Amino acid sequence: MILETRTLHWPDEAACATFAQALAALPETRRACIELEGTLGAGKTTFVRHLLRALGVTGRIKSPSYAIVEPYELPMPPEQPGQPPGVAPLPLLHFDFYRFGDPREWEDAGFRELFAAPGLKLVEWPRQADGLLPVPDLHLQIEPALDDSRQVTLTVRTALGRALLAAAPDSGAAP
Repeated sequence: MILETRTLHWPDEAACATFAQALAALPETRRACIELEGTLGAGKTTFVRHLLRALGVTGRIKSPSYAIVEPYELPMPPEQPGQPPGVAPLPLLHFDFYRFGDPREWEDAGFRELFAAPGLKLVEWPRQADGLLPVPDLHLQIEPALDDSRQVTLTVRTALGRALLAAAPDSGAAP
């Protein structure tokens, strides 16, 4: 189900970082499933790195191209009113299904349980596991231009995704 679509223009990597910071500021991001598509070198992993840094992940952030999944633990956000004390940090899983030759490899790898657990899931090359992934909250299609800018189409597929789309800075809207 597509609820809404918006196209952004990222003239440079700083615009990608600004969008990632806006998403990181939303508590909903910590429980979202976000798909990233685009050609090799489009900027999928660059966006993930900016998002993870904005969420407070420290240390090396690796591309999961060979490992297929890289786990991280999100530090707890500052206490919010009404938030129960002592809530455990949420996991973050960064997937890259580029090397999958058959969508059934997703099932064989046991990823169904990982996707059912709480926490943020970032998925590069989701079509390689076509038909097996849960409905993403937000889908980013990143298209590089000749001038190194990016056109990014954001597609909302859930109510949570709608909240994430609200974080998209209007200054990046495509003309």
